Amino acid sequence: MKIVTDSAADIPVDEIASLGITVAPLYITFPDRTVSSADITPDEFYNQLERLAPRIPTTSQPSQGSFLDIYNELAKFGEEILAIHVSSGLSGTIQSSRLAAKEITKPLITVVDSMTLSGGERFQVIAAVAAAKAGWATSKIISMLKGLQQKTEVIYTLETLDYLARGGRIGRVEALAGSLLKIKPVINVNKDDGKYSTVGKARTLQRAQGMIGDHLATVYGDVPVWVCVLHGRFEAQAEALAALLRERLRCAKLEILRISPVLGVHTGPGIVGAAVVPMSLMTEAGVA
Repeated sequence: MKIVTDSAADIPVDEIASLGITVAPLYITFPDRTVSSADITPDEFYNQLERLAPRIPTTSQPSQGSFLDIYNELAKFGEEILAIHVSSGLSGTIQSSRLAAKEITKPLITVVDSMTLSGGERFQVIAAVAAAKAGWATSKIISMLKGLQQKTEVIYTLETLDYLARGGRIGRVEALAGSLLKIKPVINVNKDDGKYSTVGKARTLQRAQGMIGDHLATVYGDVPVWVCVLHGRFEAQAEALAALLRERLRCAKLEILRISPVLGVHTGPGIVGAAVVPMSLMTEAGVA
């Protein structure tokens, strides 16, 4: 089985190679050029973002044609294809993938809505690769992915609301009020519709991270979990959140990774959060 995903899954380059997966890139359009998210590092991106201020670039999903190229290339191997994509509640990527898949008669292509993004989407891809290698049937893998989706939390906070306002994701009046009050929103991905939901608001990043810890501790209790702390260009805050989660959760595995510049367009460099999943669900899928 061949596994396809998109760059919203925040899978590091070396891991893409080791997993043997294909990643469809989302695109970032600057005033002078459009680049694949696979062709720009987070630091290169944030440097350009700061130079552009107060303007921001825009993002776009892979086209139907891009997916058709991917599927035609993978079809040469004659293996079934499983595509796992960023939530349909946050992006139209999966629609492009589905339209392309309909044009391929053989092999069978199954397109799955992860109903999440970033580290949560990555967990599903990693588990699917392991399950496929173990010879699981497609129906069993899909059922497993749905179980992962329901048990995974993706939650984050932001240093500033400015980038959300510039990108039209929230109103400028709301952003101004939030900036004046120094509001730090705590946001997660809702399991019912795959969209962002506000968990709470804090006046400082320390308190916002505390809210993240409280939320995750309530969800997981003493269950062993795999924690992936993610940040834009916010290393010190990522380390602080990792230390907090080590205290609050029973971490079977904890790692710190960077988020894709595609998400950074709308958040700026000051984003930090975590994706968390019960370790037992990953080991059941065959992930070591």
